[in-house]
Amino acid sequence: MNIYPLSEGSFTIDQTKKFVPFDTVADNLAERSKGSLLVEIQPFVVVTKDEIILLDTGLGYTEPDGILQIHHNMARVGIDPLEVSKVLLTHLHKDHAGGIAIERPMLGERHLSFPNAVYYVQRMELEYAFRTGTSSYVPEELEILASSDKLVLLDGDGQISDGIIYELSGGHCPYHQVFWIREGGSTVFFGGDETPQLQQMKTRFMAKYDHDGRKAMELRKKWWQEGKDWNFLFYHDIKIPTAVPE
Repeated sequence: MNIYPLSEGSFTIDQTKKFVPFDTVADNLAERSKGSLLVEIQPFVVVTKDEIILLDTGLGYTEPDGILQIHHNMARVGIDPLEVSKVLLTHLHKDHAGGIAIERPMLGERHLSFPNAVYYVQRMELEYAFRTGTSSYVPEELEILASSDKLVLLDGDGQISDGIIYELSGGHCPYHQVFWIREGGSTVFFGGDETPQLQQMKTRFMAKYDHDGRKAMELRKKWWQEGKDWNFLFYHDIKIPTAVPE
């Protein structure tokens, strides 16, 4: 398997749930609002023998030329967005699901950003996103997905294919899920916002922003102990995108 981090940059986020770009060289975190968190936004592409798999879709920002940033990032590593076969979504918060669809300004309509891919999300997560509509979810961005025949709704734990396993984890948000991708004796683990940064795997950290902080903390401990040979992917780590436990 080949793994490609698709960093969209570093950002700070506070209680407003707004992602503000942060230059790790020039900016001072102390000058941001109290309680601001510094995070990377970093989807991943995993290329197996038969599949091109996207793990979460980023913020959905576009470059000055109007091209979706995640499409630009894929092009830099030689991947055509039209060749993405599966999009695995841990949950639908806007920093993980913003790139699901893109608007065609001239036509005034939205379409899936990866039109040849099948999208996988927990059924209850999609229902929760529409029902809740908080600052973390943007329901209008999800409508195109909900009406698409490219959507597969998952219930609980299971297996998508011989090499892809999913589990309803429910720590960061009630219907968050995690994924294992396995091929040729190698395992990639993507825990989304329940394994966001390497340091959180090494310490007993209970986050206030999690739906069930204690559960998320215990899951991190469990996965880190079980996954001695797993390659962990860290969506929000500004320095280390992937790591295998030492």
